[in-house]
Amino acid sequence: MRVFITGASGWIGSALTAELVAAGHDVTGLARSEASAAKITAAGGAAVRGDMQDHDLIVSEATKADAVAHLAFTLDFAAFEETVANEVDLIAKLGIALEGTGKAFVAASGTPILPGRIATEEDVLDPAGPAGPRARTASAVLALSAKGIRSVLVRMPRSVHGEGDQNGLVSALVALDRQLGVAAYVGDGQNRWPAVHISDAARLFFLALESAPAGSVLHAVGEEGVVMRHVADVVAAKTGLPATAVDPERLGVFGALLSGDQPSSALTTRRLMSWEPSGPTLLHDLQTGFYTDLPTKTID
Repeated sequence: MRVFITGASGWIGSALTAELVAAGHDVTGLARSEASAAKITAAGGAAVRGDMQDHDLIVSEATKADAVAHLAFTLDFAAFEETVANEVDLIAKLGIALEGTGKAFVAASGTPILPGRIATEEDVLDPAGPAGPRARTASAVLALSAKGIRSVLVRMPRSVHGEGDQNGLVSALVALDRQLGVAAYVGDGQNRWPAVHISDAARLFFLALESAPAGSVLHAVGEEGVVMRHVADVVAAKTGLPATAVDPERLGVFGALLSGDQPSSALTTRRLMSWEPSGPTLLHDLQTGFYTDLPTKTID
């Protein structure tokens, strides 16, 4: 199988590329820099230079491939709406090009935030929520299934963790803690984040490309809900910072992320895809020092 991946040099994309290559598949990845291209080729894939604005290039590569994994997304809160609008426009063009082919189009999204209960695969993203605009992308992806495309949405939890993660939310949270001088949590800290190890996330994407039914919504959730006070306690133990409740107003974009209780289930996904997460837990990776031993960086 020939697979085209946007975001192939990113955190999840790199793991998926390695998984596909190890299974004997051919991978072509979109690379927006020479450094990204080098990462893709080092993993055994082929790189094409371009970015998410290069719609003609992306459509051409998707047309040549047997399956597409769409993982690229620039998390720029200052241009969030524009990034989503570009993504929705691109998906519409891919829908025209791939219509009737039956090819797999697997895209990443996020698990819903539903106060008071555990989110499931049957729940929809709230357009009014913290990442509301991405609900438009999710709808556009699932709509492709009516065009004879095997479109699948893989929703990612707040933490996709593992050794080497330098740009995920946990890495950013630890960097923010260092800037604040405390291992921060909000309220009593009993709110939860869903989480998954990078190896388990890559495996689910692999299975989705191979066999997920058209229109499927999958949850790449290994842990239903990690208590954020427990995260703060481990960060405190590893860094020497005091674990402290912090006013969410001091936390910028992390104010909403740390305030909400966001547990998520993957029971339907496990049954449908015979997927059993087996990687280390988030607290294990924090205790190992994968995040607290990273160089300090500034969070705007």
